[in-house]
Amino acid sequence: MRYFKSAVFLLAILSSSATSLSRPAAAEDTSATPPPAESKATSTGLSSLLNGTQGEPSGTLSEQLTDQTVRPDPVSASPLPTAVRPPDFFQVPSSSPISVEPVLSPAATTEVTPATASLQTMDLAGFRQLLKATPAKPGAIAVSQTPAAPQTPAAPQTPAAPQTPSEDNNLPTLEESAPPVANPAPTAPPNSASPPESPAGSPDRPAIEALPDSLLSDPNPLNVPTVPADVNVEQNPLVTLEQAIELAYRNNQTLQTSLLTLDQSQAALQEAKAARLPTASVGADVTNSRQGSTNNTSLAGSVQVNYDLLTGGQRDASIRAAELQTQVSALAVESQQEDIRLATANAYYALQEAGEQIRINQSFVNEAERNLRDSELRQEVGVGTRFDVLRADVQLANAQQQLVQSRFNQDIARRDISRLLNLPSTSGLQATPVAKAESWPLNLDDSILLAFQNRSELEQLLLQSDINEQQRRIALAAIRPRVGLFANYGVSNTLTSNATINTLNGPVGAPTGFNDSTSSVGINFNLTVFDGGAARARARQQEIAGAVNEEQFSQNVDQIRFDVEQSFFNLQANQENIATSQVAVTQAQEALNLANLRLQAGVGTQLDVLTAQSDLTQAQFNNVSAILGYNRSLAALQRAVSNLG
Repeated sequence: MRYFKSAVFLLAILSSSATSLSRPAAAEDTSATPPPAESKATSTGLSSLLNGTQGEPSGTLSEQLTDQTVRPDPVSASPLPTAVRPPDFFQVPSSSPISVEPVLSPAATTEVTPATASLQTMDLAGFRQLLKATPAKPGAIAVSQTPAAPQTPAAPQTPAAPQTPSEDNNLPTLEESAPPVANPAPTAPPNSASPPESPAGSPDRPAIEALPDSLLSDPNPLNVPTVPADVNVEQNPLVTLEQAIELAYRNNQTLQTSLLTLDQSQAALQEAKAARLPTASVGADVTNSRQGSTNNTSLAGSVQVNYDLLTGGQRDASIRAAELQTQVSALAVESQQEDIRLATANAYYALQEAGEQIRINQSFVNEAERNLRDSELRQEVGVGTRFDVLRADVQLANAQQQLVQSRFNQDIARRDISRLLNLPSTSGLQATPVAKAESWPLNLDDSILLAFQNRSELEQLLLQSDINEQQRRIALAAIRPRVGLFANYGVSNTLTSNATINTLNGPVGAPTGFNDSTSSVGINFNLTVFDGGAARARARQQEIAGAVNEEQFSQNVDQIRFDVEQSFFNLQANQENIATSQVAVTQAQEALNLANLRLQAGVGTQLDVLTAQSDLTQAQFNNVSAILGYNRSLAALQRAVSNLG
């Protein structure tokens, strides 16, 4: 009985396949001679079924069994029903040539720039003028709205996917879906309508709005949560990359510390400038003296004015050093902003990657569940084995474990970016779907030269060398002549004198008026003849410190060039990987369809289906990694060049 069921089942599948595949041929050539026997038609249909590479997979086994039960006649049976179709963003029409589409969230639609136009050669002076003429976005430092006119490419590259038509040909900002923070668009952009884990067309998809006040940090940095309600995350609003960077600029503690250091340097500059003005001091004292029966109380006051006429160069050097230190602190704030922007972009991309892993793993789990159901049905009708069921069950368990791990990674990534942005303890955020960022408009040589001009670290070292020179002058001022002017004026008054009281004549020694006690004006001169060589030793230390800064400057130049080159090469590699991975996703989807067809026709194995499913999942992961790798490389390149806003 078991073998009889198996034979009936296989005969029904082959008969229906042969009927569906032989009808088009009969319609095209009516004069052809029909096959003499049923076996010949069956073999011809099976061959056509196995050789068709653009068709869709047949339906699940449960659908086939239902279809065969309702219509047992193999002659009138309809073609095999289609199986579970791939997601819309992976769908490739069978009648059209294969087109490469980005592996993004269903709601994500972004422009795919060809690889040959991603890195273009542009005149450096023209690019600098274009940057100055372009209005900067709030809180943005990336290249904004740079015309993407095709020019000589930096290096030949593999052609990428066809470019999607766009309203303009300008280069988008770092996050294509980022609307202006101050005036958000009334409708969300297509590629930022939902978080990665939300399905397409979900009615509860949150919209991107202006930054709510609930995402701003507590103005009091000493507040610490004390009850569980203070650390329970209540909201995760959808935030774009540019909004996240703006939050980092507002909330990040390290940047706030740099700003406070800048204020401290400005106060030190005011202190140094105060040496240009004279100093005035006022003093007063009350003295009570007693000698025998005499008791005297007197009041004295004085005013003194001093001014350093010559300081041996110390005053001017101190003021200049304070001014340079203020500039160094301002450059430190700029450098810290660039570092925070890069760190925020990397954390944001990590959150996006975690969301895409959840989406891909969830799709893999759904496919594994369907495969397990088909394996169980095949075992029930006698065409499958217990081994196939166990293998499908193991695949489902592994897929579920990967899904749980990806959800855990998303939670960690969300808390990591919340820590970086210093969000309130009851707030988190969601990232927009993965989208490819804009192309880099410069070639490698221009990028390196622009980095040398823009990097604040190089200018800091040059300013630090100037500070060391001023410190050397301050040290030598200790053994140089000093000339100062002074003036003082003092008055005194006797309040009481001879405290013995005569009851008949009253107190003796009534208070007298104020008397001019002293007044003087003069000039003083001071010169340290010998200090054991301490001043010159301190000056020598500052000279050596300046030489050290010069060596560090040369080292930083080499490091900056390496950073630009590394980011540039990674950008090129990921640009090519995006196109390659998109083709791999399409081919992996077709391979899965063919594996399902072969298994349903009885000439394939379940191992082929399992392998094809794993290959498709890996191809999707590779595509997401290539897109995010491109975005990370672009962010690193923008950090290496700096000051692009």
